[in-house]
Amino acid sequence: MSTDAPESSPSPVLHLRGPILLGAEQEITGAWVVGGRIRHERPELPAGTEIRELDGFVVPGLADLHCHLGIGDDGAGTTLATARDQALTDRDTGVLLVRDAGSIIDTSSLQHHSDLPRLIRCGRHLARTRRYLRGYAHELEPEELPAAVTAEARRSDGWVKLVGDWIDRDAGYLTPCWDGEDFAAAALAAHEAGARITTHTFDEETLPLALDAGFDCLEHATGLTDETIARTAEAAVPVVTTLVNVGEFESYAAQGETKFPAYATHMRRLREARYDRTGNARDAGVELLVGTDAGGVLGHGIIHDELDELARAGLSATEILQSAAWGPRAFLGVPGLEDGAPADLLLVSEDPRQDHRALRERSHIVLDGVVVLGR
Repeated sequence: MSTDAPESSPSPVLHLRGPILLGAEQEITGAWVVGGRIRHERPELPAGTEIRELDGFVVPGLADLHCHLGIGDDGAGTTLATARDQALTDRDTGVLLVRDAGSIIDTSSLQHHSDLPRLIRCGRHLARTRRYLRGYAHELEPEELPAAVTAEARRSDGWVKLVGDWIDRDAGYLTPCWDGEDFAAAALAAHEAGARITTHTFDEETLPLALDAGFDCLEHATGLTDETIARTAEAAVPVVTTLVNVGEFESYAAQGETKFPAYATHMRRLREARYDRTGNARDAGVELLVGTDAGGVLGHGIIHDELDELARAGLSATEILQSAAWGPRAFLGVPGLEDGAPADLLLVSEDPRQDHRALRERSHIVLDGVVVLGR
C-alpha cells in the first residue's frame, strides 16, 4: 500500500501480547509486527530497536462488504475529499477492509492512501432504465447489459454489481428488473472478463434467477424463502447482510404507501421477517457476510449497529466475528492474521468471542503495521 503522506520515521516494532484470534477455533498467545507484517515468532532485531508492547485480544480488522464510498448522504455524487472522510469514519470504527458495492465517482485513488481501509471496488451500479435511484447507476436496456458488465469488470477490482430488482412504478410493485436470460448473460460476461458478479435483491422472484445464472454473491437477499435458502447453501453463495438498512424498510413503505400500497405491504413483510430469515439462512449453512450499505440513505460508521442486528437474529459472538472478520477476508482473498500477512488488526480488552460488543471498545487500531488509533 503506497501513501500520499510525507515520509516519517519508521514505525516501532509492535509486540502483541495477548490471544491472537486467527479463526473461530485457532489462536496463538502472541505475535510481532515488523515492517508492516505480522510475525508469529519473535524476529531477529537489531540492537536498540524500539519495541512497543500492546496488550489485548487481537482480531483482524473488520470488513464491510457492502459499503458506498463516494455517495453523499443526499444520494448525490460527492468529492474525493468527502469519500476520504467517509473512509476515515469507517476506519475509526475498526473497518479496515471495504468492498465498495457501487460508487458514483471513481474512488481508485483512495487505494493509494496508507491511512485508509483497504478498498476493493465494484465500479458503478448497473441498473435497468428508470428502475433505480436517480443518478446512482449506469441505466441500461437488456441488449446493453453484457457490454456494460465487461466494461465495469475491467475498471473495477474484479467485481460487478447489478441491480436485480426495484419497484416497477407502472405495476406499483417490487419486481425483477431483468429476465433469466439477462441474468445469465450478465454472469457470463463477468466471468469471461475474470470478475465476479453480485446483485442487489429484495424480491423473492429475483433469487432463483440469480442462482440459476451462477451469481457469486447476493446483497440484502430479503426475499429468501425456504427453497432459495437451501439452494443458496448448496451453491455456497454468500449473502451480505444489511440488516440496518432492512430496518429502514418501514420508511420506504410509508413513502410509497399512497401511490403503491402493494409495494408498501411487501416491504413491511420483508422487514418483519428479517431476523427469522437471517437465522434460518445461518441454520441451513448459508455463509453470512457483513455489510452496512453505508453511503446515500445511511451514514458511515455503523458497522457495530449491523453486528448488533446479527445478534438480534440469533448469531453467537463467534459467528458474528466469522461474518465480520475471518469470513469476508477469506471470501475476498485478503489475508487475516496469518504469519507474514499485512498487519491490519484491532486490539480489544475483552474477549469478542464471548460478547461481540467488545469490538466497540478498541484500545488500538493497527493498519499496515502502523497504530492509527490508540496511544
